[in-house]
Amino acid sequence: MASEKSQDIVVTCTAPVNIAVIKYWGKRDEALILPINSSLSVTLHQDQLKTITTATISKDFTEDRIWLNGREEDVGQPRLQACLREIRRLARKRRSTGDGDALPLSLNYKVHVASENNFPTAAGLASSAAGYACLAYTLARVYGVEGDLSEVARQGSGSACRSLYGGFVEWQMGEQADGKDSIARQIAPEWHWPQLRVLILVVSAEKKQMGSTVGMQTSVETSTLLKFRAESIVPERMKEMTRCIQERDFQAFAQLTMKDSNQFHATCLDTFPPISYLNDTSRRIIQLVHCFNTHHGRTKVAYTFDAGPNAVIFTLDDTVAEFVAAVRHSFPPATNGDKFLKGLPVTPVLLSDELKAALAIEPSPGAVQYIIATQVGPGPQVLDNSNAHLLGPDGLPQQDS
Repeated sequence: MASEKSQDIVVTCTAPVNIAVIKYWGKRDEALILPINSSLSVTLHQDQLKTITTATISKDFTEDRIWLNGREEDVGQPRLQACLREIRRLARKRRSTGDGDALPLSLNYKVHVASENNFPTAAGLASSAAGYACLAYTLARVYGVEGDLSEVARQGSGSACRSLYGGFVEWQMGEQADGKDSIARQIAPEWHWPQLRVLILVVSAEKKQMGSTVGMQTSVETSTLLKFRAESIVPERMKEMTRCIQERDFQAFAQLTMKDSNQFHATCLDTFPPISYLNDTSRRIIQLVHCFNTHHGRTKVAYTFDAGPNAVIFTLDDTVAEFVAAVRHSFPPATNGDKFLKGLPVTPVLLSDELKAALAIEPSPGAVQYIIATQVGPGPQVLDNSNAHLLGPDGLPQQDS
């Protein structure tokens, strides 16, 4: 698992993206990253979206270093430092309790980390969640830390703790001031609902105007709607969403997912000055989903939006082809007709004239850049194949990767 050369240890892992269906927005403790409400998410499959991270420690390294997508970044970033500090603290604690004799000097060794995403970073595709979950998981294996890593991952990005598990995951807000009970846990495994499919409609791969951290802070300070949501609405919605998932009740799951997304964006508008993460294309997608469902006389498709304009669509396998055709009709691909659909294969179908008439939206060519078709997937994985390492034997990024 961890390959060793003298005292050097190299580990490579992958971690998934998760998409919240009951949203996390707002912290009660900025330093510990403790949320004002619980949240619930779906883990996406790593065949389509993942972060891959290699970490290596060596007595020859003189400082901690990190590379993201091939570029060296500042290792002094507070959140990165918090993760490193926490994992080293846990490793020391484990040694002092006497179970881990395998880590003599290596606790003092410096670490080199390289991380890559197979999807656009910081474009509202939950890249920080996958990134910090992967970092926590990989460092834990390098330093011999076992047990729940919620606390470590959370130090990097709150929602990262949900990417530590596959399937359907809740992040319990917890009550304690020290955050020990603010942890993620799986409520259903990835194979629980095999018919569920996820489509990501990439509207914009640009970096968002206002990052989530600043956005949340402003919302907590100024939005009375956010306070009401956290205290009076989310607790009941967590119970209901858990039921929908356990019973595979798609209609109720889909409606609650859309309502919760809309309420999250309403709290952003209620923030002062207001924040708007959705753009015109996002709003057209919302309209498309409602027209599609109305035409069918039931809820066959649901949207949810995080802090960015990209739509995440939930549907069942028997509806994917028709909905993809509806998206193609409403947002004709600019030039990349063949590259418009990525991920799981979808058999092309023709739209009925009735549905075309029902959609009645003026087509916006090129407004949706591409679609990623995926499904529910497992949690982080260790890669045993040494060819997968992003760092070479010298601890520097592999040039040919």
